Amino acid sequence: MATHSADFYARFAPVADEDRLLAAALWVYWGFGFDDARCDSGPLSGRPAQFNALAGQVQRACETDSARPDDRYARALQDIMRRIRSFTPPTQVSRFVHAHRAWLSGVAWQIGNQAVGRMPELDEFLSMRLLAAGGHPTFALLEIATGGDLSDRELYRPAVQALTEMAIMVASLDNDRHSLHKEMSRGHADQNIYTVLMAQRALPLQQAVHEANALRDRILVRFLQLHDRVRPTAGTELARYLQGLRHGMRGNNEWGMRVPRYLSLGRWPDEREDLSLTFAQEPSDSRPGPVEGAPCIAWWWDADLV
Repeated sequence: MATHSADFYARFAPVADEDRLLAAALWVYWGFGFDDARCDSGPLSGRPAQFNALAGQVQRACETDSARPDDRYARALQDIMRRIRSFTPPTQVSRFVHAHRAWLSGVAWQIGNQAVGRMPELDEFLSMRLLAAGGHPTFALLEIATGGDLSDRELYRPAVQALTEMAIMVASLDNDRHSLHKEMSRGHADQNIYTVLMAQRALPLQQAVHEANALRDRILVRFLQLHDRVRPTAGTELARYLQGLRHGMRGNNEWGMRVPRYLSLGRWPDEREDLSLTFAQEPSDSRPGPVEGAPCIAWWWDADLV
């Protein structure tokens, strides 16, 4: 309950009606529970073969109501999917199912690294983090929560896919920052942007934090540049989706700085703590062009993206 998932997703989709928002929030609550119990620190967190077997059950429960999974998390997911299917067009359900599969594949990748004590280099880590952070299904819930009806032609435009990936990456790197203290205090800090930079570049933690912030800010600057090229010609549905990406990045950041899950307060911060939250007035790094040492995301800076 300390994830405050309803608050989390209300920030992504402030225009959602209550029934749609409830379905999205239930999946987010489920996702945090599954992540904690089965992924990050559960008994399968270092056993990739066993996790993959479970992931197969979970994904099939997401795909069809006829599956009969043994795992309680898979059964709970099946119940949430029944709710989503009751008011969501098949195309949007299918998008969410594919996004869900992408997430589980990233978690399996991460657990495989953990099992053998392997620390990925930056480029591999960013590819993995795009998937393992759960951003794809979280942002795929935007249409489900808002009742949007974005066409494949619009959603799968290279520029829109780049914007989606950048929003996921910014939120993922923010989450690494929000959870760093908690994870280090509990001995769970294995693969995050800081440990990757510390291992690859032999950096102390404070310098790794500085470089990670710069990386995140460069991606956000590029998101804003590309967004401002795409938004003026966007139709109603695409404009709503783009606004959802923006709400998601901002909302995830605000939520992450106050939620008990990361702060380990066990309670909601009071008003005085909330007022202490501030945002920088300018990026820590606004250099143009792709991030050095990260070819997997270089295409976000392609000049012909429209």
